[in-house]
Amino acid sequence: MEESKKYNRIIVILSIAIPLVVAALFGVKLDIELPIFLPPIYAGTNAVTALILIIALWAIKVKNIELHKRLMKTAIIFSVLFLVMYVLYHMTSDSTTYGGEGAIKYVYYLILISHILLSVVVIPFVLITYVRAITNDIQRHKKIARITWPLWLYVTISGVIVYFMILPYYQL
Repeated sequence: MEESKKYNRIIVILSIAIPLVVAALFGVKLDIELPIFLPPIYAGTNAVTALILIIALWAIKVKNIELHKRLMKTAIIFSVLFLVMYVLYHMTSDSTTYGGEGAIKYVYYLILISHILLSVVVIPFVLITYVRAITNDIQRHKKIARITWPLWLYVTISGVIVYFMILPYYQL
């Protein structure tokens, strides 16, 4: 437990800095055209992350700790890649307005808002869970992982759902 305390400051800084930097970068507009349309790529990255999280849960349930470790590191890398592409897209493109009407519009915004809020909330959970794993604080790792895993899985899956719901409204 003592070893993980040295990471607390980094966790707090990253948990605050990441959402603030992302929000600030949304205000930056670069006048460049990307050679590729990023939304399907970053939605695919979210889908792959969801799949990795599911396989990682299976790996730990069958006590394949090494596979679980590799998968979780990969999930973190994919989440970072998602975030970089997502921010880059929004820095170079206008936001797309959802065009659905009626009840589906409310469903879309419910999923979108919960996705955005939980994507911020999950950051410290992922970092704390990871630190507890790398510092071999396994009991506390397991305890918080039971919260982190479903939150992270929801964020990845809801991101894919949001993409498919807004897909018809992109100006390609």
